[in-house]
Amino acid sequence: MCLYQCTPPLGNFFFYLFLTPFKPHECGSARRASREWWLYVALLCVPLLAVYLHIPPPQLSPALNSWRTSGHFFTFRGNNIFYKESFGVVGSSDVLLLLHGFPTSSYDWYKIWDSLTQRFNRVIALDFLGFGFSHKPRPHRYSIFEQASVVEALVTHLGLSEQRINILSHDYGDTVALELLYRSDHNRSGHITINSLCLSNGGIFPETHYPRFLQKVLKDSGFISPVFTRLINFQLFSRGCDLKDVFGPYTQPTEAEFWDMWTGIRFNDGNLVMDSILQYINQRLKHRERWVGTLTSTSTPLHMIYGPLDPVNPHPEFIQLYQKLVQRSTVSVLDEHVSHYPQLEDPTGFFNAYLSFINSF
Repeated sequence: MCLYQCTPPLGNFFFYLFLTPFKPHECGSARRASREWWLYVALLCVPLLAVYLHIPPPQLSPALNSWRTSGHFFTFRGNNIFYKESFGVVGSSDVLLLLHGFPTSSYDWYKIWDSLTQRFNRVIALDFLGFGFSHKPRPHRYSIFEQASVVEALVTHLGLSEQRINILSHDYGDTVALELLYRSDHNRSGHITINSLCLSNGGIFPETHYPRFLQKVLKDSGFISPVFTRLINFQLFSRGCDLKDVFGPYTQPTEAEFWDMWTGIRFNDGNLVMDSILQYINQRLKHRERWVGTLTSTSTPLHMIYGPLDPVNPHPEFIQLYQKLVQRSTVSVLDEHVSHYPQLEDPTGFFNAYLSFINSF
């Protein structure tokens, strides 16, 4: 006689799975019942998983939709690139170009947009290829070099090729800015003439950069990465993907703000290209001499705005190395509660720090 009933509860599944083979004449029916139960579960999960992987992206919030409708598109190598432009101070010729970070979009700048338009004649922000409202081709080999070419193409499209451009960048955008700086300093064809460069909380030094867990998984998992990208949902993105941890405890985004970030990623199935875009981390290491080298040798006015609670580029390790290597740069360290997204966490402090820099020359 079996030690348990021949129709086992779930808690006894492993008992039957491993023990009953030793008594096939007694519990064969129990094993068959268990296997049939798991077969039913598998058959139920298949359509549910299929539905899950094809969940439509969330609707744009009114604020995000307003950002999109106030913007424009231009074409780069057959792909539509979103950009937003505002004309501000009359009589000034100053132009500011904003470069956003990973995995978000130009919407990262919305909290300081109006303030910037009161200082500059033209304020321009774009969504890099694979981000926000821009096209997100796949398969595609995303690179920092291509993103720099996207920026150059936008400047040409806007008729600003002869204009001196101020660049304000963050995170991923910092590395794009360094490639643009390299091209400018070496007078490469089609380059942007950079008037000033302000960086913020970007992993420009591979030795002081600590990617979040999911970033490391996605960039190094090969054929498994496309599966992971399809399984990411809002809860995993906002709570389980370490995004919450790159904001300070007192500067956390609201639920609506998290949704806007996630909506920008899901737009045009951007979650499916995150693993390809994340190769930029490996590119930073491979091309460190090129990008860090130009940062240390340039004569362009430089500034760093830094949120010191950043776990990706931690204090004081990051800022000490920056000040050691980039001695001609000025630095603004914000409030100790500000983390990786300083322009969103402390927009007033961030803007004042940038204004002080831009007015200093």
